Amino acid sequence: MSHIKIDLEQLTQKAKNTETANKEFFAKLKKKKPKQLDSLVKTIHNEVFEDLDCLECANCCKSISPMITDKDIERLAKQFRMKPSEFTDQYLLLDHEHDYVFKETPCPFLLPDNYCMVYENRPRACREYPHTDRKRFYQILNITLKNTYYCPAVFEVVDRLKKKKDQL
Repeated sequence: MSHIKIDLEQLTQKAKNTETANKEFFAKLKKKKPKQLDSLVKTIHNEVFEDLDCLECANCCKSISPMITDKDIERLAKQFRMKPSEFTDQYLLLDHEHDYVFKETPCPFLLPDNYCMVYENRPRACREYPHTDRKRFYQILNITLKNTYYCPAVFEVVDRLKKKKDQL
């Protein structure tokens, strides 16, 4: 049961309202690269996910497409008993950065109850999302800023991190 309220319209507005402050905060983090940043972010990440259930939201699956690797394509094609080229033709397109992404959002494998039809074989980017528990967090601050618009957990992690900036 989620203790963090999920209101996606409000999330977008809050992300807009805090973007400038977040950019300034992230610029300082990039310069400083605090040694304890990763452990602090991971602790906050764990606290946030104790209070938030992704199945109540699934906004990432509904509104952004993950980057799909060749290994992802092979794994998913095998699940559907397709050739990788058939899977690519049916589900994927190359984006402006020449990465494969799903042709459409919401994700074609998102079920009405927000469960994932291909969960065991889901793309690596989906498995790692929202990336708030990874090492060298300072390297992904740009994507983290973007994700504050889509993921209530990311917004909450960033908000709590700013409140603990004196620990960095």
